[in-house]
Parts: sequence; structure tokens; C-alpha cells
Amino acid sequence: MNVVVLMGGWSAEREVSLISGVGIAAACRRLGHDVTEIDMGRDVAARLLAAAPDVVFNALHGSPGEDGTVQGMLDLLGLKYTHSGVATSAIAIDKALTKAFLTPLGIRMPSGRVIASASVHDGDPLPRPYVLKPVNEGSSVGVAIVTAESNYGHPIAPGAAGPWRDFDHLLAEPFIAGRELTVAVLDAPDGPCALAVTELKPVKGFYDYDAKYTDGLTVHICPADLPPDIEASALDMAARAHAALGCRGASRSDFRWDDTQGEAGLFLLEINTQPGMTALSLVPEQARVCGIDYDALVARLLASAT
Repeated sequence: MNVVVLMGGWSAEREVSLISGVGIAAACRRLGHDVTEIDMGRDVAARLLAAAPDVVFNALHGSPGEDGTVQGMLDLLGLKYTHSGVATSAIAIDKALTKAFLTPLGIRMPSGRVIASASVHDGDPLPRPYVLKPVNEGSSVGVAIVTAESNYGHPIAPGAAGPWRDFDHLLAEPFIAGRELTVAVLDAPDGPCALAVTELKPVKGFYDYDAKYTDGLTVHICPADLPPDIEASALDMAARAHAALGCRGASRSDFRWDDTQGEAGLFLLEINTQPGMTALSLVPEQARVCGIDYDALVARLLASAT
């Protein structure tokens, strides 16, 4: 096939997208495809039409590549592409919308509310400790954990570094103590297939952007050492979230588990519709544990394109 790998762009996750894209393009060439790599700019529609691909491998992360904007453009151009479509992408990138969509279906997520960022200078939106995060960014971009010992101040000072300086609105959620877990899901002929549970243990701090993408800052334990009921629950919740949102190809669901609370302490935090494909990324790692190597994973995602 003639494959375009769409990567880069201008989101906060640009560098990770470029690394993902280079790896995907190399795999496509090993699979025998003709490949054009496009670092997305404002002229992307013209460049796509000139390339005339049979399929676009969407390796973009963050907005506008993961929020339905690029998906709508590809639909208008009549091009097949990997990963989720417009509606799914628009809902999943928005953490508040995802919560509103999934919690009525019995998928446990933390309570929370969207607040004006400036309001945190007047007082805490929730009892400490709590989490503040952008409503529609991925890869833990702009996440702050506000604790009683936090150096942000009581209340948070307007000049203090944090997401309140970069985003007009934030999602405030109670902080869930415990363990960081993630589950990759792939489409299969008989429905979504949750691959495994990985536990993520940052060397220091929490699992933020640097910890995700800097070698040596996080220990991955896959499969995670978990009680069977917790493992089964995480796999089930991830597969149900993938199906309910209408995800296509691959997704990755991130969890926190308060291991003092049993199954009631397991919470889905968010679902990623275009998970990373770098050497440190979690979907390729889980696929490998399940006997699917990187090239086979790329081939599977190409085959899922519509």
C-alpha cells in the first residue's frame, strides 16, 4: 500500500509524536509498503492530497490530531485512517466529557468538576490533596498534585508555577493514593481485546510527562503483580470503555488503584485513543508480552483503518 504516516504537528506532545512516527514509518517499510512521512503543518490537506495514500497512519498525539479535528479533515478528504473517528476522539480527549459518558455505564471514575483556573487563587476547589489537570491534554501535560505540604501556597499564589497559568479551565479531582496502572486494548474480530495490566513505578515524583518519555525514570512491571480480581476488573473496565466510546484500532486506559480499598479503590482516569508508539510506549510493550511484535502491531493497526 501507499501509506502516509502523519506525525508531529504543534501540540505539547509534538516530540513524542515524531518519535512514534519515525518508528511506525520504519515498520511500514519493513512490511513492504511505500511510505511518505508528513510532519503536519497548516498545509497538511494539500500535502495529503498530493501523496494520494491508500491509508493514513495517524501518529499524532494531542490536539488537533487526537481531538477529532484531523479526523474530520481526513473524512472530508475521503481518506482511510487508523485509530478512532471524529466523535470518539472529541469525547475521549475531553476528560470531563469522558467522565460524563462512562460513569453512567458503571465504569468507576473519580468525581470531579471543571473550574476556572483563576478561582484556585481564591481557595481550594476540593479538600487537599487533590489533582488539577487540563481538560483536554494527554500525557500528563500540565498535571499538578496539590497537597497540604505543597509549595503552591494556601491558597495557590497567582505567580506560582502550575497549570493555572497555562489553561483557562482545569479539571479538579480528588487525589487517589496508591498504584498507577494502565491497560492497552486492541480491536479483535470478536470485540475489543484488553492485552495486559502494566504497573508504572516512577523513580521519583509521579508519572508525569518526563517520567513517561525519559528512559530510566519509570519502572514498567508487565504483567503487573496484582490480585486476580483487580487484574480482571482493570481489563474489563478498559475493554468496556473502548467499546462504549467506539474506539478503533487501539486505545490505552489509565488507572489509579488504592490497594487499601480492594476493587472499590480501582478508578479509570482517562482513555487515550492514539497511544504512543515509541520505544518506551506502553501499547507496544503489552503487545510484545502477548506475542505481537512491533511490526505485527503496526500491520494490525493499518488493517483496522476505515
